[in-house]
Amino acid sequence: MTSSPVQGAQVVSRIAGLLRLVGRSAEGMQLSALVRESGLTRPTVHRLLSSLASEGLLDHDAGSGNWVLGPEMLLMGSVAAARFPLEDIARPSLRRLAEATGESAFFSIRRGSETVCLLREEGSFPVRSFVLHEGVRFPLGVASAGTAIMAFLPEPEQEELLHSWAEHAGAFAAAHTQELVRANLAQTRQAGYSVNPGLVLEGSWGMGAAVFDASGRPAWALSLTGIEPRFKPERQEELGNLLMAEAHRITQQLGGDGKGRRGR
Repeated sequence: MTSSPVQGAQVVSRIAGLLRLVGRSAEGMQLSALVRESGLTRPTVHRLLSSLASEGLLDHDAGSGNWVLGPEMLLMGSVAAARFPLEDIARPSLRRLAEATGESAFFSIRRGSETVCLLREEGSFPVRSFVLHEGVRFPLGVASAGTAIMAFLPEPEQEELLHSWAEHAGAFAAAHTQELVRANLAQTRQAGYSVNPGLVLEGSWGMGAAVFDASGRPAWALSLTGIEPRFKPERQEELGNLLMAEAHRITQQLGGDGKGRRGR
């Protein structure tokens, strides 16, 4: 009897993990990739996927063989969107950023120790970076949005992540060394915006600014991505100021004041 709650929680955790993996992109994922990424056995993954499909939470695409999000997820997402009208608030800022810079603009949310990209607005510049799109997750401190958010977390929370950095960053730890991340966090706190110099994908640069909630905590981020020549040092201050202005605008609309942005 005493083991049941633990076992139940483990099942929920596994299901949530599989849903996150499938939800990384509209194309979904192959069974083999889900097994590899989840660390679960193939029979366990297949059993959970089949159960989720029977409830309409997942579908199996016969053409590609991928597992994709199902219709029930769309219904749930529609209901959740009514509670969190972030698109109505963030979309105008994304459009202004994309129009003013020509770069692709993004809005990401913090979920635990990760950031998840929620919204995208394409810029007019014909050459783009495709590292980031809706549903993509990165560990906090990785990529421009995650760096912008982590930089303004309380120091004990930062140190907790940095203490087990290799485990936290996973596959990104090699390019995002702890020493480099510490330097990036300090630079972000000083400037008010983050710069990711092609650490996720060589040649693909990004910049980000944190959006704060009503309690003054960084909970979201705006970011711009593009190719390296578009993010030369002489342009970074211009892009950073545009990001911070729009981030402050959204912060105010969400009831925050963004006072934690500088001078920590």
